[in-house]
Amino acid sequence: MATYKKQCYLLMTTDPVHIGTGGYRLGRVDNSIVREPGTRIPKIPGTSLHGAARSYAAYLYEKPQCAGPGNTGGSAHCGQQNCPICYTFGNIKKTGNGDEVQTYSGVVNIFDAHMLLFPVHSMAGPVWVSTISRLREAGFTVGNIPNNGDGGGALLTWERNNALNLGWLMVKGDHQVVVKAPDKWKDTEHWKAIASRIVLVPEALFSQVVNSNLEVRTSVAIDPERGAAEEGMLFTYEALPRATFLTVEVVLDDYRREGEFWPLGEVKETNPKNGKSKPLPGGSWNDPLDVVKAGLKMIEWLGVGGMGTRGFGRMAIVGEPREQSYSTEEWQ
Repeated sequence: MATYKKQCYLLMTTDPVHIGTGGYRLGRVDNSIVREPGTRIPKIPGTSLHGAARSYAAYLYEKPQCAGPGNTGGSAHCGQQNCPICYTFGNIKKTGNGDEVQTYSGVVNIFDAHMLLFPVHSMAGPVWVSTISRLREAGFTVGNIPNNGDGGGALLTWERNNALNLGWLMVKGDHQVVVKAPDKWKDTEHWKAIASRIVLVPEALFSQVVNSNLEVRTSVAIDPERGAAEEGMLFTYEALPRATFLTVEVVLDDYRREGEFWPLGEVKETNPKNGKSKPLPGGSWNDPLDVVKAGLKMIEWLGVGGMGTRGFGRMAIVGEPREQSYSTEEWQ
């Protein structure tokens, strides 16, 4: 029988993150980042997270041939049923004389990471901006909401009796609300650091606040012969700033589950010279969701997206993922 589970991760950027659109456009910056078409709010595509998680999990398991797309030259996946990388993320393997290709789809779906809490400078210091609907969708509870909703102003998690600036935008902020995080995240240091610094704005303002306060940097190409800036190669690019919180859902659709090698348990490396084994990093892998988690954890070290050599891309998992099984309404 197939197994269906859904996990929701809370991520926090520890560096600026740049997931580019793949080209230039006229406007505020030369290299823009990926956005939702309707709201123009930046996001991290699931394809970026899926590729990074697969590559990093493959490196942890010491099977680099299973890291890439598997469709070029000698980089074909091993395709073995007891390979956690190929089983979890799918594989492409040549059979016979190499004329035929055998493919299997992966058993996990990694969706886009959506913005939850966005850091903004204000006269009261750094604050994290969100909306009521975004917090509720992620499993947070918002209490003490006024009868008129947000009333066109901002709701704060601390007491304040006058207006507050969010970058260049001034908002009325004179009502205090209570925001509670889900059990898996409420005791983390990341949440405790910002719980009393949250500002909730109307949906119509959220996009304006975010797009007006993205990190924008300027770089220039270097001439390798002179070691100096190359004329005419100045360009700008934008990124999600450090300490941005996002949520991402991972769904397990284990349609191939045969129980032959799961749980894999602790992944070990065997030394061919002396036959001794030692555990590999990543912890115990008891089902495909553990493989995904091992890969996502490595993003905190190696990052995701572009500009990685310039100090961009790292994100940390906050707490443990919330989990829900199919036909079960309650999140665990």
